[in-house]
Amino acid sequence: MKTYDLAIVGSGMGGSMIASLNKQKDVIVFEKDTNLGGCASTFKRFGNYYNSGATTLVGYEEYHPLKKIFDKANVNLDLKKSDIAIRVLQNGKTIDRVKDFEKFLSQIDKAYPNKNNRVFWQTIKQLDEKFWKLKNVYYSKYSLSSYVKTIKSVSEIFLTFKFDLFKTASGFIKDTLGDISKEYQDFIDSQLLITLQTTSKDISLLSLALGLAYPFHDVFYVNGGMGSIFDELLKDIETHNKEEVKTITKQNDVYYLKTRKAEYRAKNVILNSTIYDSSKLFENEKIKSYYNKFLFNDQSAFVIHMTINKKEDLLHHYQIILENEIPNAISNSYFVSLSSSEDRKMSENGINITISTHTKARFWSNLNKDEYKRQKFITEEFIINSFLENFDNITKEDIQISFSGTAKTFNRFINRNNCGGKAITLKTLLQVPSCRTPFEGLYNVGDTIFAGQGWPGVALGVNILKEELDG
Repeated sequence: MKTYDLAIVGSGMGGSMIASLNKQKDVIVFEKDTNLGGCASTFKRFGNYYNSGATTLVGYEEYHPLKKIFDKANVNLDLKKSDIAIRVLQNGKTIDRVKDFEKFLSQIDKAYPNKNNRVFWQTIKQLDEKFWKLKNVYYSKYSLSSYVKTIKSVSEIFLTFKFDLFKTASGFIKDTLGDISKEYQDFIDSQLLITLQTTSKDISLLSLALGLAYPFHDVFYVNGGMGSIFDELLKDIETHNKEEVKTITKQNDVYYLKTRKAEYRAKNVILNSTIYDSSKLFENEKIKSYYNKFLFNDQSAFVIHMTINKKEDLLHHYQIILENEIPNAISNSYFVSLSSSEDRKMSENGINITISTHTKARFWSNLNKDEYKRQKFITEEFIINSFLENFDNITKEDIQISFSGTAKTFNRFINRNNCGGKAITLKTLLQVPSCRTPFEGLYNVGDTIFAGQGWPGVALGVNILKEELDG
């Protein structure tokens, strides 16, 4: 039986990127679903292609690990830069998140007048720029060399940010902007929910900056769907989709991975499964105990997919912020991604739309079958009606197809029912899981470990893992 250098469980962002950086080795990637990419995949239903999540591609520029990874992997993508990263619609106001700082600031001043808006948003932008210019961002545990590198990285971060590192997001907002309106606070928190899966009350100033500043970078639309990124990343890698890894055992220095089809051997295993879903793969009590100590992050997404009978150009991304919370959600906002009318694959039969909002994973999994359908209908109907209220040029009759998914849907297709890991703060930093585990040859990658969600955060984690693998 062949022994692989690396066996990677899951073809999401982290799994696909780390595979692409190790193509000179014997690598095998397993994916339960038909489609590659996990939460960021593209799938076909009712004759149309849809992106699984309402996601953006950000971080494809200098200083960012994502671009370095894509360049090393020789990824050939058909990208279209979005002049407006996100159009935010809130109570009759329109605020465009654009890269040009002065243009953005003029809109913020009009929507939420505040004498310190410039100071606030300039600080956000500057802190973000400083972070992405750091040369040695690193976080790992369970080996002497990892601890030494982590200490060096923390020292560099402290020298760069000094006492800003110890400021809280809520404290900075209060000190800089004062007592802002609920509407302005909702604007800030709704964008943080997209990027960090949390609000300003739970994070540091640095996290606030990284979460709010991403539209100051280049944001891209991916022609052919987000799934085309994974096709490119894994084009030279042995990839087994529709083949779920059921158990992993270790004998001597080799891991054995069993699927329903076969058994495979590997010197190293990288789990792109979430940190919360990994224990079920093992029988070894020490490994199970390690994964079980991470408390489940009960946050997921409610996603609606639609095809509308339109061919006119709309923006690629919108965020709608409402006065009150959405039924069965933990947010009063939802994020909208639309396919480009020029995208022959994604818009062949009309504009395809993905809408997502935040919800609790356990809420949906605890409902019986009939109640699940009822609550799902309530949430879907509410969001679609709200969506139509915000787009005068789209009517209910234009909607050709609509269907929705919950945490239960994600679990059925990609073996996870939550979205992202827990927010990283100074208090929780030492509890954040790292790519290295206490077990030789066993690693994790993805959005539930350092450095968190989104393409930039996962790419940063991939770079750290590559260092660990290279020793």
